[in-house]
Amino acid sequence: MQAFSTQFTLSREYLAECFDQTSPFEKKSLLKKWFPALLLLAGLALLMFTDQPKVAGSMLIGLAILELIHLRFKRTWWLTRQMWGRSSNSEVKLSVSEEGIETQNPYTKTSLAWSDVETVIETELGFILVAKSGGRQYLSKSLFPAELVSEILAKFN
Repeated sequence: MQAFSTQFTLSREYLAECFDQTSPFEKKSLLKKWFPALLLLAGLALLMFTDQPKVAGSMLIGLAILELIHLRFKRTWWLTRQMWGRSSNSEVKLSVSEEGIETQNPYTKTSLAWSDVETVIETELGFILVAKSGGRQYLSKSLFPAELVSEILAKFN
């Protein structure tokens, strides 16, 4: 595999692309959908069936409402949290080599060896590297020359 290096800005547009391209491949969990209902039921039960101060029940109901808002506005919620992070709008250095992929910004440095990659999922605008440990990393195809994209995809297909 040819060595390649580039830089890009971790902008709102790039992060939006990351979310939009990876969300169809997200692990689905029933707990995510039932969690607000469980919080709401527990909060109501505490309010109705105990003589304790009403703070705990009210907090659980508030958390249930917050979780429902999170589910409804998932993309906006995720993008806002990412933009509040200190890595937002920072320059990211991306390097591809025979050993793997390395990303570095002023705050973090990550590397993923090719031997640790279980599979690569191709999306419309990029690809998702799925590590054997279960972690995932999205990379936009716009960062790479076309021949390198096909090399990466061919390596795992």
